[in-house]
Parts: sequence; C-alpha cells; structure tokens
Amino acid sequence: MPSPLAQPRRSRPTARAVLSALSGPMPLSRNQAMGASERLSAVTSLLSSLEHLVNRKQKRPGGLNDWAIARHGHARYGRPLRKLLDAVADERTTTVLHSARATASAALLLPGDGRWRGAANLFLGVSGALLYPTHRYGTDGSDQASGLVQTATGLARLAPTPQAQDALLWYVAIQSNLSYAVSGWVKLLGRDWRTGAALSGVMRTRTYGHEGVWRLTKRYPRSARTLAHGVLALECLFPVLYLKGGLLTRPVIGAVASFHVANGFVMGLGRFVPAFAAMHPMVAYTSTPRSHPAVAGRDDRMLGTMGLLLAGGAVAASAVAAHRRLRATDRAHGSTVTTRHGNELFHDGTMTGHGSGPVVVLVHGLGAIPAHFSWYTRALNADGRQWLAYSRAGYGPSRRRADTPHHLNESVDDLVDLVRAAVPEGRQVSLVGHSLGGEIARRAAVRLGERVHSVVYVDSSHPEQLDRSDQQGKNARFVEEMIGTTAVSLRLGLGILMQTPEWVRNLPATVRSRAMAEYADHRVWTAALREWRAAERDFRSFTGPLAPLDAHALVLSAQHTVDRDPDHLLMHKDLADAHGTGRTVRSAVVEGSDHEGILTDPQFAAEAVRHLLAFLGDTTAPAPSGQHTATADQEAR
Repeated sequence: MPSPLAQPRRSRPTARAVLSALSGPMPLSRNQAMGASERLSAVTSLLSSLEHLVNRKQKRPGGLNDWAIARHGHARYGRPLRKLLDAVADERTTTVLHSARATASAALLLPGDGRWRGAANLFLGVSGALLYPTHRYGTDGSDQASGLVQTATGLARLAPTPQAQDALLWYVAIQSNLSYAVSGWVKLLGRDWRTGAALSGVMRTRTYGHEGVWRLTKRYPRSARTLAHGVLALECLFPVLYLKGGLLTRPVIGAVASFHVANGFVMGLGRFVPAFAAMHPMVAYTSTPRSHPAVAGRDDRMLGTMGLLLAGGAVAASAVAAHRRLRATDRAHGSTVTTRHGNELFHDGTMTGHGSGPVVVLVHGLGAIPAHFSWYTRALNADGRQWLAYSRAGYGPSRRRADTPHHLNESVDDLVDLVRAAVPEGRQVSLVGHSLGGEIARRAAVRLGERVHSVVYVDSSHPEQLDRSDQQGKNARFVEEMIGTTAVSLRLGLGILMQTPEWVRNLPATVRSRAMAEYADHRVWTAALREWRAAERDFRSFTGPLAPLDAHALVLSAQHTVDRDPDHLLMHKDLADAHGTGRTVRSAVVEGSDHEGILTDPQFAAEAVRHLLAFLGDTTAPAPSGQHTATADQEAR
C-alpha cells in the first residue's frame, strides 16, 4: 500500500511543468519572428487604411484633416517637400494610396516567405510616413509603431545576409524595449503615477476614459493603486526579460500583451494591440539564449554596436550641454547686481547715466528668458527709449545664492533691489512684465512707489487665477509635471534631442542661437520649477484685493488667452482697475496672438509694441495744467 508521505512528491512534476510553461524564453527562428511581426503590423495598417477610406470626409473642407488648413503647419519645409505633401494630400492620391496599402496589408496576411513581402513591407512603411503629415488627426502611436516594424522587416526581407537581418531585428527589439522603459521612467516623474491615482484620472477623461472602469477605481481605490503601480513596474522593468537566459520572457510579454488588450477595450485603442505586439516576436527572438537551436547562428553584434553608439551619443550630448551652458551663462556684456538675498542678477540694456523719461525694465515670464523681448527691444531702440532686461535668479547668467526655500516675494525683492541699484537715482521706470513677470512687476511697483512711472502687463498672470479660472486650476498640476519632466530630461543630457521651438525661430536671427542655448539649459527649467511651486503656493493662499497703485498702466491681452479662458479677461480688467484715478489706464487685446506669440511672433509683437510706444509717448508728455488725464481705453480687436 503506498505511503501517504509519497503523495506530495507526485505533485512536484506538475507544479514544475506549470512553472516551466509560464516562464522561460519564447524561442522563435529568424523567419518565424519576421513572419509574425509583419503579419501583426499588417493588421494595424489594414485597419488604419480602411478607417481613413471610410472617413474620407475628414479630408474635405471643414474636416479635421482639411489640408488647406493643415498645410500651414509645414510651411517651414522646403518647396520640394511641400509640393510632395500637396500631391499626397490630394483626395484622389490619398484614396489610391490607402487602397494600395489595404491591398498590400491583406496580401501580407497570406502564407509565404518570398522576397515580394519585403517590397510590400517597405511600401507600407514609406507610404505611411508620407501620409502621416496629412492625417494628423486619427493617426496615433500605433501607426508609427507599425511603420517602424514594416520598414525594418522590409529591409530585413531584402537584406543579402543573415547578419544584416539580425541587425534589423535587434533594432526593432531595442526600440520596443525603449518604448516601454522610457515611458515607464517618464511616468515616474508624475505625481499621480507615483501615488497610484493616475488610473482613475485617465479613466475620467472624455478622450480615453471609461465610466464603468472609473467607477470601479473609485469603489476599490487600493486595487486601482496596485494596478497603476503594476503597470508602472511592468514598463520600467520590461528589459529584465533579457536576464537569466530569458527566464521572464513569457510572463513579461504575456503581461504586456494583456495590458494592450485591456487598453484596446477600455480606452478604445484597438490598433495599439497588433501594433505594439508586432514588436514582441523580435523581442522573443533576441531574448532567447544563443545556445537554443531555434536561434543558432544569431548575430548579436548589433547590441554591442548600439552600446557604442549610445556611449558616443552620451559624450556628444554632454559636449552639447556644456557648450550651451557656456553660452547661457556668458557675461561678456552687461552688469551684475547682488540683491538682499545674495542673488546675483545679470542685466543688460541701453540704459545710461544720462537721459530723461522712464527706463523700460523688462521682466520675463515663467520658464522664459530676456530674449523673448527681442522684438520689443528693437522697437524701443528705434524709438530712442532706454531699457534694461535681466535674468531672474537661476536663469541664464544670474545665480541664486539664497539658502532659504524660494518664495515669490524673493523674486519681487530682487527686482526692487535691481531697480534701486542699476537705475540712476531720480529716473523713473516702466515695468513691463509678461506672464508671471507681470505679477512680479505689479508687486515690485507697490514697493517702489514714486519710482514707478507705469506698469505694462503683457498677458499677465493674476494672483487669483488658479481659484477664479477653472481651466487654470485644473491644469496647474500638469504644468508642474511638464516643467519637472523637462528639467530632468535636460539634466540627463537629452537636450541634444530638443527641437528648436517655433518661438525661437520667430526671433531675430542675431539672438536665436543664444536663446536656444538658454532654453535648452536645465537651469532655466529647474528655476522655472522652483518658481512655479512658489507661485502656486502663493496664488492658492492669496485673499485679495489687489493693492492699489498710483502709476499709469497698460494691459495687453493675447486673444487666444482670453478666448479660451474668458475669466482671464476679467482678471486683466482687475489689474487695470487697481491703478488709481488721475493716471492713464489702457487695455488692448492683440488680435490673433497667443500667450507666447504676443512677444515672439513678429506680426503680433509689432502690434503690441505699437500700443506700448503710444502709451509711453502719451504718458511721458507733459499734461496741460488742471487737465484730468485718467482714461480707460478698451480696444478689443
């Protein structure tokens, strides 16, 4: 009779078999990996082209992808490329291309291993890249992922040697690892992902939300946090499947595939399932130990090559960052003032010890630099007016030496000390502040008293904007996350990947290089993050009312700002109303401008400067005896 003690021993092989089935590598041969990847990506492009063929009305006048409107976003490209995009965007050409893409995608779903498959894949990759600029709405990351796989697979199919094929398969596998790992580590910078509240927040949105799942996250918050942290860990640690001979390949790929299926169902991202799963066969191929018969002869030199390229890229990125730092902190011109907090403020301008009339002091916004005012300073020079521009503590050449936590009044103190030290005694100032710089200028004007001739608010912040504006109150946390993410990225040397923003390209040619150097320096973003946190604390606790000011005022508003957020127009009116009677108070809306364009776009800056110079001219001219000079001109154009 068998002993009862022997029973557990018979269960061990079963448990081991289950564990073996759920772990270990997923051995695929080179051809199997290419075949599986190209078929999965073909499903993505087939669905994408069929969707565009069904929704052709979006390309017609008034549609989301109306090329007559969308083409303006590519105006900076050369004429040959613009002509090509115009031809591709034609409705007949688009229909032909999508029909051909649908046919090629369907053909790739058929069995076979011929070289024609390489040509079909390359056609899908190239045509997708050409169509992408004309389909900005309705095209997403799934189309980009499938295009990457199809281009690499097409080249691999046509490659003359197995070594070249392996290099291309490794390329896709590395891209897959980066897509998950980088996404995960970036999410770590977000407060909601660290606290586990992100899942509930995403499910609440209109675009990607799901009311039923959102209700479940509110009903079971602990489970929702655990799931959010699980997704974060899965993305951050995706490359672990290459460890221990691919021991974790099956569970990691299975979990990621399940994650995409869930996204497809809950968030409506159906094409993401085959698009990103198309990379997994190449990940499985490259993570299988070379000793396995399925991958015998695999060439892994691509991994070492990528390592060398990354090392070289890191050296180049460090060199670029160092060069930009030297440009951003260069003090070849201008002077420095040390404030009561020990901060060293660098300033430059045309102010001299002689002259009359107020000195225009330019106060830049959050995460901005003095170069934002370049069109203004050109106009001031042409009008013969003296001006001074400075970088706040931590920006550009200026240094923050204070050893106490930053608060908004520190920046106000610094501006007050700068005016008293740099502007000759007896000369008045006109403080021109943009965005947060407008609020700093307003507070400094209260302390400077009679030294202030006027305050010019250029699409200025308001201390109650986070409470009175529902839009800005909700966006506050996203502002902090965006600034923080950029600061960390630049600190890691990724500034070499930063594209020149449109506002820099709009500046005068002589200042663009220096402006880009400052903008891509992590110190600007670190200072901006410090200021934003201080400003948010200050604004949340502000009880009002605004302190009265006995100075002239000009309030310039960007049309896009007040159109999107009418509450902000009312707050700009508050800024004007805070200036006392007997003073000139004017307001104007610069038609067509946005928050940044009111400074950097040549057309909108010229309109804003026209108001500024007219205002300064009117308020510096002597008024007839006994005449009341108070005005309130409302110009909304």
